[in-house]
Amino acid sequence: MLTHPLENPDPNQNVQALPRHLAGPGVIDPRTAWAFPFEEGWLFAQADAGTAAAFSPCLRLQTTYDPQPDKPGKGTWNINAHRTPFTESAWRITFDATTPVELLHDVHTELLDLYLEVRYSDRDLLFTDKTAAHQVYAPLLTRGWWHDVKTDGTQTFLLPKGLGGVCHRYEDSAPNGVDWRAWGGFPDEPHWTARFSFGTPTMLVAAFSTSLISTEPLQRIVKDVPTQTRSSLYVATPIGKQPNGTTPVAPPSPAPVSGHTR
Repeated sequence: MLTHPLENPDPNQNVQALPRHLAGPGVIDPRTAWAFPFEEGWLFAQADAGTAAAFSPCLRLQTTYDPQPDKPGKGTWNINAHRTPFTESAWRITFDATTPVELLHDVHTELLDLYLEVRYSDRDLLFTDKTAAHQVYAPLLTRGWWHDVKTDGTQTFLLPKGLGGVCHRYEDSAPNGVDWRAWGGFPDEPHWTARFSFGTPTMLVAAFSTSLISTEPLQRIVKDVPTQTRSSLYVATPIGKQPNGTTPVAPPSPAPVSGHTR
């Protein structure tokens, strides 16, 4: 990898960028992000405006994409889990639409694994996950992230340059509160934020943190990379420009996170 300042670049130039949390959202395609087996009973619907939703065959899992291009975060991706269909959600994950789509893909891949594993387990892993919290943050510490523990019941893991972080509330709080929060960019004005409510399987958060620190670069077009933090990006040798300045219809299928989080 070569350091590339991205100064006066061709806006339609393709690059491969790291770290992932500063690379920008990438090409948004709900079917690619969710990676569910729609040919096996998963339901999918998308409106002309771009809003999309998917449901598991049992209707206990619901994922949605709600684009709002004029608002901060450009909309949201949501995952809701219900102990029984059409009841209040037991836990919820919310991503800004500006979150790198590869991170979303890896979380949804782990969600599908959990869903399928429930069929062969005497525990409902969607709601009885006993995974230890250190499986989320241990990989961050091994990569040199800073660790700050406060007496208010929170601990925060920060990148050395301060351009990304993960916050964990390790003491119980309100049932509908946020257990984990992650962001990329400056803390006071992040490019994206992800929130995992209390009750979210820790395995899903661990899949997110593993994807977050992956050293597999993300393919991006220069104009889609956030400008505020470009100086902190590493990019591979440019791999050509998009003809006519168009964004590709869909990105290559993101590679799975190496290893299983369980």
